[in-house]
Amino acid sequence: MTSPPTPERVCFRLQVKPDRLAEYRDRHAAVWPEMLRAIADSGRRNYSLFLDESGLLVGYYETDSDAESQRRLADDPRTAAWEAEMGEFFVAPGGRPDQSAITLTEVFNLEHQLAGLGDTAESSDS
Repeated sequence: MTSPPTPERVCFRLQVKPDRLAEYRDRHAAVWPEMLRAIADSGRRNYSLFLDESGLLVGYYETDSDAESQRRLADDPRTAAWEAEMGEFFVAPGGRPDQSAITLTEVFNLEHQLAGLGDTAESSDS
């Protein structure tokens, strides 16, 4: 039996305008149902956004193919209105926020490093 493909783990950042933080939080408390479905239909899962008081927004999701997920969202008519409205919240995003976010490089993954040890069943304190 073959194991399922390892999902791509994607982390990104954007900067929310400081004077729009409260409204940004409010909008994300109840995202439009069609946008939620479009995100899920694009292949993204385990999707979270994190926002600090300076406006730093960090997002994370998993997908089988980020390129395919990006294409599906860009082509999905359900996303255009949401992304146009959300674009107003960001400091110089340079286009649709979902297409202009800065992707961060993963430099550490606990599960990958534990798997590389080859002895994940053993405890380090035994």
